[in-house]
Amino acid sequence: MNFDFSEDVEAMRVAVRGLLADRFPRGAVRRQVDAGQGFDRDFLRSLGEMGWLGVAIPEAFGGSAMGYEPLCMIAEELGASLAPVPVASTLYLGAEALLSFGSEEQKRALLPRVVAGDLVIAAAVAEGSGDPAEAALATLFVDGRVTGKKLPVIDGDIADMFVVVVRLEGGESSLVLVEAGADHISRTTLDTLDLVRGAVRLTLDGAVAEPLPGARGWQAVAHWLDRAAALLAFEQVGGAQAALDMATAFARERYAFGRAIGSFQAIKHKLADVYVATELARSNAFYGAWALDTDADDLAIAAAAARVAATDAFSLAARENIQTHGGMGFTWESDCHLYYRRARELALMVGGPRYWRRRLVSQLDMAAGG
Repeated sequence: MNFDFSEDVEAMRVAVRGLLADRFPRGAVRRQVDAGQGFDRDFLRSLGEMGWLGVAIPEAFGGSAMGYEPLCMIAEELGASLAPVPVASTLYLGAEALLSFGSEEQKRALLPRVVAGDLVIAAAVAEGSGDPAEAALATLFVDGRVTGKKLPVIDGDIADMFVVVVRLEGGESSLVLVEAGADHISRTTLDTLDLVRGAVRLTLDGAVAEPLPGARGWQAVAHWLDRAAALLAFEQVGGAQAALDMATAFARERYAFGRAIGSFQAIKHKLADVYVATELARSNAFYGAWALDTDADDLAIAAAAARVAATDAFSLAARENIQTHGGMGFTWESDCHLYYRRARELALMVGGPRYWRRRLVSQLDMAAGG
């Protein structure tokens, strides 16, 4: 197991990082929020033209079949840049649902559009609690139509299609596809911490839906969330590293009492703690990437461990970045709050920390024969 990216992927990182730095330099996202600008579909299409959206998608469906390693790297760079593109929703959740459970016809119809950046997919999982739970699942799929409410649905405001977790007539859980433009659907914008990545309350009142035939039972739904969590961990690691880099740079440049504040022991200890947490999260994320790429038996353990470590690291890094910047860190003119906002939003995207800690414990217990 190699806990690092290959030379080819690192070479690819240079191009990805360069594009994101040109398009979203420090302060650019905040200026977009000031100007009322949000999702740029043309930029998503440009990512598709470069082939970056299809690295983990088979060639038969328009991708390049490079595997999950380059996708994990891209996720890390997107997390560092705070780029306002719905890659997490569309690729980690939408494309993964199609690849794992879709019919051949569904894959051929939809995945090429994902690869080209022409289709935005949002996942409708939770029903208000923030934690996926089969016992709380109230959204029903009966006679080809789905009825229920989902919230929060991240990127639901810009989605062309939804992957919805539902309960079938017999009580079994499953996944269905719902077109955003279908009848009997309404979207209510929610106020969230993240000013770039929007969320909605999705109300389905008998909307026509298409089942994903391979998604039957809660075990399938949980496996889908595990795969998404392994990818999402890299986006969180990227955000944590960016926040740490911001704090370290400021600590070297900011002087107090005639010395750089980074020379004070209190600041050193804070940043050292963030570094350790970030490196621990990175190691766990690579474990999750390996399990994802090989479809290993311990994917559930690896994904939960990666998710827990990455959530903790990004939350800590975002908080300490603000603290290191002092009073300036709390102002709108600093980007510190954007990383804090993103850390809080990503922490709930596929279930909150409590869900993933419980899943990690339960999977370890099962592995030990408990």
